[in-house]
Amino acid sequence: MLEESYHVSRDLPCACEQASKWIYYAFQVIEHSKGKRPLEDVADTGLRKSSKLLDDQEKEEAMQCLHDLSLCQEEHSDKQQNSGTHSDSSSLIHQIGRDLSVNCMLHCSRSDYGSIASLNQSFRSLIQSGELYRLRRQMGIVEHWVYFSCNLLEWEAFDPIRSRWMHLPAMTSNECFMCSDKESLAVGTELLVFGKAIESHVIYKYSILTNSWSSGMKTNTPRCLFGSGSLGEIAIVAGGCDSRGNILSSAELYNSETGTWETLPSMNKPRKLCSGVFLDGKFHIIGGVGVGNSNVLTCGEVYDFKARSWTEVPDMFPARNRGAVANDAPAIAKAPPLLAVVKNELYAAYYAENEVWKYDKQRNLWITIGRLPEQATSMNGWGLAFRACGDQLIVIGGPRALNGRFIEINSWEPTEGAPNWNLLGRKHSGSFVYNCAVMGC
Repeated sequence: MLEESYHVSRDLPCACEQASKWIYYAFQVIEHSKGKRPLEDVADTGLRKSSKLLDDQEKEEAMQCLHDLSLCQEEHSDKQQNSGTHSDSSSLIHQIGRDLSVNCMLHCSRSDYGSIASLNQSFRSLIQSGELYRLRRQMGIVEHWVYFSCNLLEWEAFDPIRSRWMHLPAMTSNECFMCSDKESLAVGTELLVFGKAIESHVIYKYSILTNSWSSGMKTNTPRCLFGSGSLGEIAIVAGGCDSRGNILSSAELYNSETGTWETLPSMNKPRKLCSGVFLDGKFHIIGGVGVGNSNVLTCGEVYDFKARSWTEVPDMFPARNRGAVANDAPAIAKAPPLLAVVKNELYAAYYAENEVWKYDKQRNLWITIGRLPEQATSMNGWGLAFRACGDQLIVIGGPRALNGRFIEINSWEPTEGAPNWNLLGRKHSGSFVYNCAVMGC
């Protein structure tokens, strides 16, 4: 692997050769990128936290090192052009070569890529090409960011490593799309937002490579209110409603590398307002409302990629009607099941009683393991986000009080005990979460 091919010593002796200096500077860039969470050797253990934190001055010095490298490269290129020789602009930092330059950047945090891209055209082209993210995925280097919308057409991102909030560029769409039901999912380096225009369903795509929105490739069967899940560069959408309100059983697979949709075999039962997750290497669709049935479907379905077929799982998500709270609203007024998979274990947020459940795969039943955060309020499940973010469960929401105009992000890394929620961040914002997705790349 590229990461293992080049090793930079931590104990660099007094620099007596220019090459050693360039390697040392490159290493400083890596150390800078490790500011609050380094990307260490991930061949076996994946992304880990570091005990070493760099202060602001060290970060500034490290970025200055990279800036100096780019300036020296430009000066070197100018001298070669004046002398009639040619340099390879694709080498990025020509003193250490392209491979080591790329290797250094693989270890940088996603938060640094914007600054690095501003250094010169070579760095910008590399980052916008998506090559770094493809290599990171191959090596198991992943950082998870949370993307959510608490105001119509406005999206924000949260970096849990650096506790940093970011505004995405505003979406440009018509009023019909703004007021329509919307679904969202993050796949590869893209955030897809599904909605309805005046005469048809549309998809808007946000790319972290260009920090911009564009029109996405439409599904083969237009739909809304579907269940979905993503795994790396692929995603699956299943069920939902078409433009006439018919409940669908069809499913499609999206490949973010090619930007194409592939029609999959249909599910055994049509359903809308359902949820989807990847578990045990298979795609699961759970809950929802079926045709001619006003009650929530308790069965689930599992899609096997090798067999290219769906298998129904009876009573995979049984309704727990403990009193009037769970029975107040009809099934079509309730949010889809709030599900998340962490370390290949399935969890659910049971909003009616503010509980967290864990799924026992062997016995096909749910076990109550604890409580949701106090601020995790919702309207029949709407307005609350429950997601997996790497090895942690996160809950995003805010109070319903008139003066409670703020949003909280709480996290918990599942253990054998009851949930012990940690507050990752809080900010003034609309407290109703319209859409939420987690992107890992």
